[in-house]
Amino acid sequence: MLFNEKETKLLTLTRSDSNNLLASYAKRGFELDGFEWPSVEHYYQAMKFDDAEYREQIRLAPHPADAAKLGKSRKHKRRKDWKKTSVTYMTRATYIKARTHADVAQLLLASGDREIKDLSQYDYFWGSGRDMRGDNAFGKMLMGIRKKLREEQEK
Repeated sequence: MLFNEKETKLLTLTRSDSNNLLASYAKRGFELDGFEWPSVEHYYQAMKFDDAEYREQIRLAPHPADAAKLGKSRKHKRRKDWKKTSVTYMTRATYIKARTHADVAQLLLASGDREIKDLSQYDYFWGSGRDMRGDNAFGKMLMGIRKKLREEQEK
């Protein structure tokens, strides 16, 4: 995916598009916390839980969508601090993915100064929501990582 100046100043994506390198569902593995994670989504969903066995079940899920489904389980108790720490875990995993895979970092850097929006219609926290008035935490996180990667390049 290359960008040219005549294109829109907005870059849109959905986290669940496993073909988009910037999506959390992209199958770009990385090592973090002593484990190999198949995708950011696997890591993010697993970190919702203190139960090590259940985290491992999520880590080994065959597809990011399976990991997401396991992460939505009501049978397992979520960490008490999850609402406060969820963005940190998503950011950490996405940054490590970009540092592990040059093509991911390059794609993010090539987006220039474009605003990045997650077009999730039903998610008003991570996404922009149906009316584009959601928090867009995923897009903001990607733009923050892009800024950090730029700063690292300048050193």
